[in-house]
Amino acid sequence: MSILINQNTRVITQGITGKTGQFHTQTSRDYANGQACYVAGVNPRKAGQDFEGIPIYGTVVEAKQQTGATVSVVYVPPAGAAAAILEAVEAKLDLVICITEGIPVKDMIELRHKMRSANSQTLLLGPNCPGVITPDELKIGIMPGHIHKKGRIGVVSRSGTLTYEAVAQLTELGLGQSTAVGIGGDPVNGLKHIDVLKLFNEDKDTDAVVMIGEIGGTDEEAAAVWAKDHMSKPVVGFIAGVTAPPGKRMGHAGAIISGGKGTANEKLEIMDASGISVTRDPSKMGVLLKSVL
Repeated sequence: MSILINQNTRVITQGITGKTGQFHTQTSRDYANGQACYVAGVNPRKAGQDFEGIPIYGTVVEAKQQTGATVSVVYVPPAGAAAAILEAVEAKLDLVICITEGIPVKDMIELRHKMRSANSQTLLLGPNCPGVITPDELKIGIMPGHIHKKGRIGVVSRSGTLTYEAVAQLTELGLGQSTAVGIGGDPVNGLKHIDVLKLFNEDKDTDAVVMIGEIGGTDEEAAAVWAKDHMSKPVVGFIAGVTAPPGKRMGHAGAIISGGKGTANEKLEIMDASGISVTRDPSKMGVLLKSVL
């Protein structure tokens, strides 16, 4: 088992003919069961063509109908990315993973409103995220596949590079991962820490979770409070940005302390009070996780 994706998932790449879409579709196809899992691409101007044997359709609806795909990954440039996500949502896919960075916040606010108004059941991961991987089964996104190892530890993170760091530590310790999920660092995004914790809590093949956050917002605090009352598995945590000065954006659009809220220390204190074991040293995430098993 795993969460969100597995070896039976069938994937559409939106933006498959662009440089980024081509490259990451290739590398993802070369990983584990990718050859069977990547079944369609979408580009309205290149319908009827193919990319290395993957048929290209004019719309997501057509791609879904022809291939049975239930998941889409979006590599569309920022100006058109929100519209691409909406197209996948309107096609009633189960999950849309948006890798694109730099989507205007206004576009994402409008998209979220449309999804809520339509009571959409489609899950959105991202934007501005590395994607999701179930080791030895399927990777959808830009993460390096070789550092992952099948195991029973879930990883959820706002930071792409820290996701890789946690994964590499777990692999080195021989623990491995059930699924690693990068939720992205934009201020308006889809799945939050709390949503992914709920999925891991229900997954019988996940024994514990590494939760990585950043300064800005209150998502980590909400997840920690939920975990205190509902999580049946140990969680360890790390927050990036302990030394960040207030008002300065740290890499991600959502990583900014404002109004005295969203500091790393505040998040760490609430996580600690909620029973989550925390470290201030990113090199100790794996060792900390192993200590709570």
